[in-house]
Amino acid sequence: MKKMLLALSLSGALLGGSVAWAEEAASAPNTSEVTVVETTATVSEVAPTAAATEEAPAPAEEEQKLDTGDTAWILVSTALVLLMTIPGLALFYGGMVRKKNVLSTMAHSFVAAAVVSIVWVVIGYTLAFGEGNAFIGSLDKFMLSGITTEALSGTIPEILFVIFQMTFAIITVAIISGSIAERMKFGAFVAFITIWVIVVYAPITHWVWGGGWLGNDGALDFAGGTVVHINSGVAGLVAAYMLGKRMGLGRESMAPHNLALTVVGASLIWVGWFGFNGGSALGANGSAGYALVVTQIAAAAAALSWLFVEKLVRGKASVLGGASGAVAGLVVITPAAGFVTVSGGLIMGLIGGVVCFWGITALKRILKADDSLDAFGLHGVGGIVGALLTAVFASEFIMGDGAPKDMLAQLWVQVEGVLATIVYSGIMTFIILKIIDLVIGIRVESDDERMGLDLSQHGERIE
Repeated sequence: MKKMLLALSLSGALLGGSVAWAEEAASAPNTSEVTVVETTATVSEVAPTAAATEEAPAPAEEEQKLDTGDTAWILVSTALVLLMTIPGLALFYGGMVRKKNVLSTMAHSFVAAAVVSIVWVVIGYTLAFGEGNAFIGSLDKFMLSGITTEALSGTIPEILFVIFQMTFAIITVAIISGSIAERMKFGAFVAFITIWVIVVYAPITHWVWGGGWLGNDGALDFAGGTVVHINSGVAGLVAAYMLGKRMGLGRESMAPHNLALTVVGASLIWVGWFGFNGGSALGANGSAGYALVVTQIAAAAAALSWLFVEKLVRGKASVLGGASGAVAGLVVITPAAGFVTVSGGLIMGLIGGVVCFWGITALKRILKADDSLDAFGLHGVGGIVGALLTAVFASEFIMGDGAPKDMLAQLWVQVEGVLATIVYSGIMTFIILKIIDLVIGIRVESDDERMGLDLSQHGERIE
């Protein structure tokens, strides 16, 4: 709790334009620095002579070298993750809204790619992966300062690691747009995501992957269950509450405009997720291979379990349900993709489909928020379930000596990460949106909403 309070105190400094430095974290290797590995010399058995009593030579230090296979795989993975947002998520969300809001909804994903790309190279990357302290990275890599073509992050060029991580930031922001579809001002959305990446996404990324306190505590998040999905899902839920419900909700038809677009989008997301999870191994290796297999199995299992439950509850198994179920499985397996066996991935997928179906139906009614396209129900709920189940299914068969020795202790660490992300993301999202609302307003006028955001915000429409 003390760490969570210290993390929250950081937010005031970030919003005010300066960085509040906390106590230095326990020294941990920085993934963005040129790394070296130590190789332990093996001492052969010798006869008991005087030479045997001499001091053994010091272990040799070998500089980490570029691996072209690893580099090629992360180049491909980077493109796959970007494909998840544009066009994947843009189509997935665009097909689920009414015809008068299709372009504005797709524009959210498109502009997220543009805005976050600039913010990430200017300041986002250094705050997330700069050396810094337990809560925030330093400014030593502002505008990617000092990152040469020779600089390495593990066995890949650091500049490649920069853009790979950029694609994660892009899709995190784009996911949030599912909660605010059909009623948020375009300018307010652009202002929000610009600030949110700096104030919310970068610090939480640092906590987990950049040498921060959650990573040091042993939190497991292979590809973004906490950093991406819980973070974006909670932010979307808060934004939905602050915007209020869409006009006519419950009285007028809010049926999807074109589910064919949604199915195509979900299919692209599914394929792109191989780069999301497989690429997070940061190498062309067995870990990446296992991540691909459990990703496929979890998505398939969740799609089927969702369809089965939907058939029982509603009498029909819908195409939208199958697509949503697959996405739910992909979300749930994300934090565990490099840590679980195939059987673990199968069980997680089956659970994820059922729980996320509950998230967009019963839980949504309880929360009484107009989460338009179920960003919280799929990504927030799925991310929480996946983070907790990671502790249960993390396998020594896959992780070796790195596997948790005590499941309950690991579960507590996972709970700590989930709660910290929910609290920080929720509070800071509220503050950011409140400030923007006071300055320019966050919701469109009633007449503009009735007209549709395509015309009122962009001056164009689909005929």
